[in-house]
Amino acid sequence: MSRFVTAERALRTAAPHELVEAVRRALVEQYAALSVELLMADYGLTSLQPVAGPPDREPLSVYDSAAGRAFGAQEPYVEPAANGRVRAHLPVSVRGDRLGVLSVTLPEDPADGAGPEDGENGEGPEAGENPGGGRAPDVVGELAEVAQVLGHEVVVAGRATDLYLRARRRERLTLAAEMQWQLLPARAGTGPGYALGAQLEPAYAVRGDNFDWSATDGRLTLYVNNGTGEGTEAPLLTNLAVSALRNARRAGLPIADQAALADQAVHAHYRGHCYLPVLMLEVELATGRAQVVDAGSPRLLRLRAGTVEHVGLEAQLPLGMFEETDYVAQPFQVEPGDRLVFVSDGVHADASPGGGTYGDAALARAITATRLLPAAEAPHAVLRELAGHRDGSAAEDDALVVCLDWHGR
Repeated sequence: MSRFVTAERALRTAAPHELVEAVRRALVEQYAALSVELLMADYGLTSLQPVAGPPDREPLSVYDSAAGRAFGAQEPYVEPAANGRVRAHLPVSVRGDRLGVLSVTLPEDPADGAGPEDGENGEGPEAGENPGGGRAPDVVGELAEVAQVLGHEVVVAGRATDLYLRARRRERLTLAAEMQWQLLPARAGTGPGYALGAQLEPAYAVRGDNFDWSATDGRLTLYVNNGTGEGTEAPLLTNLAVSALRNARRAGLPIADQAALADQAVHAHYRGHCYLPVLMLEVELATGRAQVVDAGSPRLLRLRAGTVEHVGLEAQLPLGMFEETDYVAQPFQVEPGDRLVFVSDGVHADASPGGGTYGDAALARAITATRLLPAAEAPHAVLRELAGHRDGSAAEDDALVVCLDWHGR
């Protein structure tokens, strides 16, 4: 593992904007790599965009490329390359948040000694074979760990450089979308007993819909906001409400008091002219006992034992509608195996070209169809189903899907 340690040290000591060059140099020196490329997933999760590559380098599809296969499965995938070489595609992720793929081209004889020097015939892998499962597993395993270290360094480096954020852009973000994505947490995450995933559309022009989560002190807290307003006014409202919710949460207040504090902050600024619908959930990680505050239009659906049902909750006022609103937390139990899906009204109320709304029935079918996908992939798959309902027409509202898979302790 000395070469892995050397590569890890090179990444940890590199300047934020030089991570790609640092990992390339380390893998060339330590693993005899012939080429190294970092690809970042774009905001819409449809393509993998090269970082610091040639100007004419085309993005790769998430759906029908070898790198996309590694990204979707979150497992290394190795394919044959020209002249008997192999190309390893390695997921770059941080605690379940999928950032991209590290693609490394290796000679036929990897640096760990596997190959002709050990008496093998030196033949390259057959087409379609995945050498990551059998050929040179130590090399592929070490490279996969290097990719994980790279993911952590990319997240930290994002505080000091725009390089990786720029690489995620298939097109220019609107100003409102720029504000919104900067406010959002990771799009996916895992922890003891749960997995989370979320996606917003239109990714490059989203306005006010928002999600937020945090796991601390044995609890998972999740907010799903249905933004209101147009242009930059929408993310300004959302930013105020989410910041107030975070402030209350980080002060250790119960979930109902978090809603009350955010309600006061929004009303003090907008005096009831603008308000924010939000659905709030807090779950005890050890027991699955939860509390819910339903303050507006986001909906909750539950997939349990193969059946999808809309969870009816006690409706309360959106944040900021009236001064000093009192909120009450409703008890709720999450069972191992449950999938909870939260959607904004841009999903369940989305209209087709013929005028019909998407509705709970179509949403239930979409959730059922994606039941075998991991939580990180399910929201994007549901939104693809929604796009089919619109028959290619542009969305008139933000659409947000958040998926929580509860495994239990």
